[in-house]
Amino acid sequence: MPSLTVAVDAGPLVGPRTGIGRFTAELLGGLDALEDAPAVVRYVLSYRAPLPRGTVRLPYPAALAQQLWQRLDYPRPRRPFDGCEVIHGTNFVVPPSKLAEVVTVHDCSPLDRPDLVDPVVRRFPALIARAVKRGAWVHTPSEYVADQVRERFGTTRVRAIPHGGPKLGPAPARRPSLPGLDDRPYVLGLGTREPRKNLVRLVQAFGILRAVGHDVGLVLVGKPGSDTARVDAAIAALPASAAERVVLTDFVTDEQLVWLLSHARVLAYPSLDEGFGLPMLEAMGYDVPVVASAAGALPEVAGDAALLVDPLDADALAGALARAVADETERTRLLEAGRARVASYTWSSTASAMLELYRQAIDDRS
Repeated sequence: MPSLTVAVDAGPLVGPRTGIGRFTAELLGGLDALEDAPAVVRYVLSYRAPLPRGTVRLPYPAALAQQLWQRLDYPRPRRPFDGCEVIHGTNFVVPPSKLAEVVTVHDCSPLDRPDLVDPVVRRFPALIARAVKRGAWVHTPSEYVADQVRERFGTTRVRAIPHGGPKLGPAPARRPSLPGLDDRPYVLGLGTREPRKNLVRLVQAFGILRAVGHDVGLVLVGKPGSDTARVDAAIAALPASAAERVVLTDFVTDEQLVWLLSHARVLAYPSLDEGFGLPMLEAMGYDVPVVASAAGALPEVAGDAALLVDPLDADALAGALARAVADETERTRLLEAGRARVASYTWSSTASAMLELYRQAIDDRS
């Protein structure tokens, strides 16, 4: 018999899979694998999106519902959650209900740097504040974000539970068919083209790296965003010999992404703010060195298994990339440290800790 019944927001699983989507998928799999696994009701806040079989639809337009939930505990879905004891919003938003509530806050960038995020994301702080006022528990993926939430939302009902490491299969043998991608080494950058991902400075650092004689390419994978024009301009400003080595793609399949990740010479992750940084662990799992920014939760997650730099300093970023690309002693150290770091993060531990948090939220509600 299930230990409890939890409603979990499966919205991040609909459409192209982002980092939050990977978190949601792995959490659901981890919960299902527990010895005392809870029963899970998957729900999606969407009026029209096609949903997987067995997923409950909350029949409200997401934008309208979120606008109302910033100020009111209405509309309050009831029937979809019959029999549930706790509801978990996996992506900053948890619907108002009579259930115990848990909401995952992945980072505080929409609060601290609203200029760096999309307009939809700017709604999140008011939604989180309203949920906290109702008594919701906040889950964060790092102590860095947990401290921010405690300070900015004035609550002690916060628990940091890190994500697990990646579940890695063998790298596909077939190279993706992307214009400009050849068999020469490349630096890989992942992330939506928005200011927070700091891709303009990565492009600038790539230009410096090429100028000092490193014959590598740059592959950027991520959806277009509010910084797309600046990224395009930075690429156009490179010397022609460097610009032609940039591969820019909006979307790749999961299989193609694994190939790109596992074959990269180095992963560059220069974000201005991150609440966790799962791509770093994915790269480490494939024996790929990581260069990341010394910002947000990235130092907490990477430990000594990445080269950490000031994300505002393109020269420092280029220098770290040069070491990760060409210094074999440093590469060996990073690979060994990366394997140990990945092994310390497991989704079974994440799921067990989340189940404990659900029980805590139910006890508090009672």
